[in-house]
Amino acid sequence: MLVKAPQEVVWWAWTRAERITQWFAPAATIDPRPGGAFELFFNPADRSRDCTAGCTFTAVEPMTRLAFTWKGPDLFAAVMNHPDRLTAVTVTMEPVEGGTRVTVVHAGWGEGDGWAEARRWHAAAWRQVLDSLKGALESGRGDLCCAPDEDQNQATVE
Repeated sequence: MLVKAPQEVVWWAWTRAERITQWFAPAATIDPRPGGAFELFFNPADRSRDCTAGCTFTAVEPMTRLAFTWKGPDLFAAVMNHPDRLTAVTVTMEPVEGGTRVTVVHAGWGEGDGWAEARRWHAAAWRQVLDSLKGALESGRGDLCCAPDEDQNQATVE
């Protein structure tokens, strides 16, 4: 996705808690170094639910590339949120004419129906996340991702 913002602005949006909470999740712990925390809390009132607690950066190449482990929402906890089954996300930021091209690659999916459903859900969620990043950096209007559905107490994407 093309974001009409300088590469360093996009970088800081991903690597500073006070910035990522403007467009991704309402609370975060971010320590952008290999082994550092990449923890997003989609329900800050209950930080044990719908979060990436325990996820860490696996690679940090300043201004160009981030990689981190990933947990899905509670809806997929039985499938993908065990320490030996975490997926991996890589975000690249490339300066281009008119801004920065941001690419998200989510890998490490398992086999079976549960994994297929999680993968479909995440494909839609990552589109929403990138749209929110774009909105926050271009117009100051981020849309926090994956807010819990209060009726069902599970993550939803609208």
